[in-house]
Amino acid sequence: MSVRNNEDRFAAPPAPEPPPLDNFEQKSTLSFAVPTEFVDLPSKGKFYPPEHPLYDVDSVEIKYMTAKEEDILTSPSLLRKGLTLDRLIENIVIDKRVKANGLLVGDKNAILLASRVTGYGADYNANVTCPVCGTLNKHQFDLEKVEIVNLTKEDMEKWDISKGEENDYFVKLPVTYATVGVYFMTGADEKKLLLLTEKKKKLKLQETALTDNLKMIIKSANGQKSIDVINNLVNNMPAKDSRHLRIAYSKIIPNVDLSQQFECAECGIKEEVNIPLTAEFFWPKQ
Repeated sequence: MSVRNNEDRFAAPPAPEPPPLDNFEQKSTLSFAVPTEFVDLPSKGKFYPPEHPLYDVDSVEIKYMTAKEEDILTSPSLLRKGLTLDRLIENIVIDKRVKANGLLVGDKNAILLASRVTGYGADYNANVTCPVCGTLNKHQFDLEKVEIVNLTKEDMEKWDISKGEENDYFVKLPVTYATVGVYFMTGADEKKLLLLTEKKKKLKLQETALTDNLKMIIKSANGQKSIDVINNLVNNMPAKDSRHLRIAYSKIIPNVDLSQQFECAECGIKEEVNIPLTAEFFWPKQ
């Protein structure tokens, strides 16, 4: 008897081959980690109440857009209900305590902008009408160049803006000399204004989008917070005061600067234009 045969006698039997996985089991063992990134918040969390999850938080973590988010963007039911972008935000933000309705407008814009870049890239092709000659141009915007804008000392002096306690801001109007405290609008406030406009359209009432917006952003007038006082001020506000307040408010609210330089292919004029947030922003054709 050979040594080899003796070794075979005392050797452990070979382990049975594992059964082959079917296609479903093979696929289920695959794991893909979705990348994430941090988005700087224009507000830096300074204008949220202490109980808000973004209070004193200067950035928020989001995941990259996936096919699942594309399902949200192409959902007819969400589109009809006006919930598409809100659902997208709540799907990509890692902290599930953060709700779209509770986000300040500037922070919401920053998150949407970042999600578009992660999903489809920074190049955004859109039609721009030349403000001088009226020619329709196809222009490519670079979304990576969009920056956060914050209130400057020069803006405060030019538009008669003052800062109170606890991040309150006030604007002195040039004609009535009224001092108004301003309110930082959230996603929920934007919806209220939109619903109010749609309701007036259905009832065939006069549309008052401008005054409705002013009534929303004013939280006090000469120290008084009465709704009647604010409504009376807005309804009788001189046009110069109205324009002054709208511009001052755009300087006060922390936001992203959506303006970029545009050159008309027809007349050659160079102008700063706002990036048009059309359907192609989240639904690019190519």
